[in-house]
Formats: sequence, structure tokens, C-alpha cells
Amino acid sequence: MTVLVFIDSDFPAGRIADANQPQLFATDLGATRGDGIFESLLAVENKPKKIQAHLDRLASSATLLELEIPTAEQWRAAIDTALAEFDQPEAVVKLLVTRGVEGAKQATAWVQVSPLPALGKQQRERGLTVILLDRGYDSEVALRAPWLLLGAKTLSYAVNMAALRYAQQHGADDVIFTSADGRVLEGPTSSVLIAKVSEENGSQLKRLITPQLDSGILPGTTQGALFAAAQRAGWQLGYGPLEPKHLYEADAAWLISSVRLLAPINSIDGQQIGEDTQRAELTAELSAILASTE
Repeated sequence: MTVLVFIDSDFPAGRIADANQPQLFATDLGATRGDGIFESLLAVENKPKKIQAHLDRLASSATLLELEIPTAEQWRAAIDTALAEFDQPEAVVKLLVTRGVEGAKQATAWVQVSPLPALGKQQRERGLTVILLDRGYDSEVALRAPWLLLGAKTLSYAVNMAALRYAQQHGADDVIFTSADGRVLEGPTSSVLIAKVSEENGSQLKRLITPQLDSGILPGTTQGALFAAAQRAGWQLGYGPLEPKHLYEADAAWLISSVRLLAPINSIDGQQIGEDTQRAELTAELSAILASTE
């Protein structure tokens, strides 16, 4: 079951559409050029998680694409309508905007609500095998070439999906991209986290680290929520630059996203990351912290 609700000025709460019937024009620029943006988030008991963070990132992506999008109030109303129609305990909510039909100069915007994939839960429980793939640009290209839209969450996900297919063809679950100058970036649909645990003055010190955003990666809403909550729980925080050696030396590493949540990495390029028991303990602790966030 999938629910579609289009944002339409004639329908203040959004217009429900039949997901089993065609809804986009063949000349929509989202279909012909991938010209648009989106957000994916988790909803539990009809309540979207981190909704403001996702709306803020959607607005940031729209600014980078010079794309006029609906207001936050319109999005919230359409999300409420879609979740009420879907009415399941858990759901994936997508907010999508294209530049619209060619020549019309009006965006096409809708909310899509669908069931939670079973694969995400399985990967959280059993962990991930990951490979490193070269993203094909250096870590400073986002500053030199803003037209590449590296900080925006666009509909142009063909490269990301190709990377995941490549990983699966080579026996892996997922990918971590690296830059041409050797920096750790992000996953195709996730942010990268590592943990380092040490002893200091007789007490255990836990540090959570993620790559720097200046390398052109997408700011992770779930990573941001976890960082804020982990800091309140006594964790120290760090931001790269990270190199592959830091991943291999970590006591634990994860890929984190809004739908799959915190998925532990068992190995990278065949090399085990951390020790099994400690990785499981840290994953359980951080998962509990993440569950406490809105």
C-alpha cells in the first residue's frame, strides 16, 4: 500500500491521488532530467520523526537548485493527510518536488507514504559488509564548483544506486564513498559514524566522529540528532577529516540514515571493524540514545 498526497492550492490539506494510476506528466522535468529534490523520513504511530530538520534540509536543497517549493505549513498538512490515510504503526514518508512540467514554471510537489522495508531492520540486527568506492572528485570540489549541487539532496540518484548495485555484485551490502584525495565522505544513502573508546584518568572516554561537511557531503539529519543526544549522554563529538585508516582503527563504525537508522559495520573491504562484543554494546547504547530523539 502506498499513499500519495499532492500539494495543490485548491486542497488546503493536500489532494489524495491513486498510487495505482499515472500521476506525473511525461514532460515533467523530474522524470526527464531528474531536476528536483526530496527528503525521506520515518513516521511512528502517525508522527513523523525530525520533521523540522527534514523541512529545513529540503529548503536548503531548494535554495541550491533555485527551486520554489511549498511552505512548511503546506508540507505538514499534506504529511498529516497522507499518514492518516496510510494509518500503519510505521511508515516511510517521502517529500518530493520537481521543477514541474517543462515550460509551466510551477513545481510539482507531493508526499509519498509507504511501508517500512524489512531489509533495514535485518541490516541493523546483523550488521553490514561495506566496500570503499572512489567518488571521483577531491574533497574541495564543492567549494570550487557549487553547480555540482553536492550539498543538496536531489532526485539524481543514479550514481548512488549504481554504487549499491556494484557493492551487491561484489558480495557487499553497502558502500562508503571516498574522495580522490583520500577523504572519507558518506554512503549512497547514509552518513558515516565511527566510535573511539579510551581510558582517561581511570574513566572510560567515548568519542563519536563523523566526516566534515566541507567535503561536499549531505548533512545527515539523523546523524545530527544522534550527536546532540549523545553529547547530553556524556559522549564527546568530533568532525573529521577522516581517512580510510580511521575507519579500520575504529572501535566501531556505522552507517546511519533516517529510515534504516543505525546500522553497524562488521567489515570494510574484508577487514573486520572493531571487536564483536564491543561493537554490539556500543550499537545498543547509541540505538537507545537515538530512540529517545524526536
